[in-house]
Amino acid sequence: MTGLPPLHSTVRPEWVDYNGHMSEAFYVLVFGHATDALMTETGLDPGYRESTGCSLYTVESHVRYLREVSEAARLAVRTRVVGVAARKARFTHEMYVVSEPGSDPGPDAAPVATTELLAVHVDRRTGRAAEFPEPVRHRFAELTEPVPDWAGRAIPAVP
Repeated sequence: MTGLPPLHSTVRPEWVDYNGHMSEAFYVLVFGHATDALMTETGLDPGYRESTGCSLYTVESHVRYLREVSEAARLAVRTRVVGVAARKARFTHEMYVVSEPGSDPGPDAAPVATTELLAVHVDRRTGRAAEFPEPVRHRFAELTEPVPDWAGRAIPAVP
């Protein structure tokens, strides 16, 4: 596991769609909560955002829905930082169903969904990209791991 603790959640009844499993919007919601946890871990917490007027904006994402997830399923989301530059960070989230509340996925567990994101550090006052403060950039760099082999793929063309 990464240096970041996994985010844990449970699928709520209102997250289940007409097909009887978690709706696509709620996968993204859970991944968004994992991004919020990453921001806190790297120093981009609410106090930072309030005092600097800067925040992290997602500018691109690619979600893969791999398996159906049922109501009341217990989820664990693993986050990996896979790159950082002066104004950008690239990271992934992998969602797993786990057997016990608060438990981690086993080493052979297969994700039920993944997402890859590119985010830009933005000064909300100017609406422009801004460099990360050195401690934030350094923390992202400390957390950087190899890119998982599923990341970086495009959606296949339809013939």
